[in-house]
Amino acid sequence: MEQNTNTNNTQPSTYEKGKKTVKGFFLKLFLVLILIGILGLLGFIGYSSFTYSDGNRAGILIKFSKKGYVFKTYEGEMNLGGINPMPGNTIANNYWQFSVVNDDVALALDTLQGKKLRLHYKEKKGHLFWRGETNYLVDEVVVIP
Repeated sequence: MEQNTNTNNTQPSTYEKGKKTVKGFFLKLFLVLILIGILGLLGFIGYSSFTYSDGNRAGILIKFSKKGYVFKTYEGEMNLGGINPMPGNTIANNYWQFSVVNDDVALALDTLQGKKLRLHYKEKKGHLFWRGETNYLVDEVVVIP
């Protein structure tokens, strides 16, 4: 009688099976986390791009500058006028800060400091760092005579 002594074992060992299973699990987990991160980023950009409100504000432009390290943004401040909460007290100024994305609007505002203006703006729900420091994005300038 001849016994079959096949030393060439073609089936993987239990250790190798477990190693492949763990490796596959972490690869799938990594891909799922990357997908969740991408979807979250796209959702935040979509949420931040949503226009919550738009309107006009009038006042005197008191400050306008280009700020930032890598992403330069245009930022401005406008005095909307005084508020006197109680008779006999001093008047408190009402300042409004805004951002500008359009270079043509920024060029117009840069020459109009100290003038009375009406600015049309769009308010976003969130701000993206390359779009400015505020949620208010000015897109039109009208000089009030």
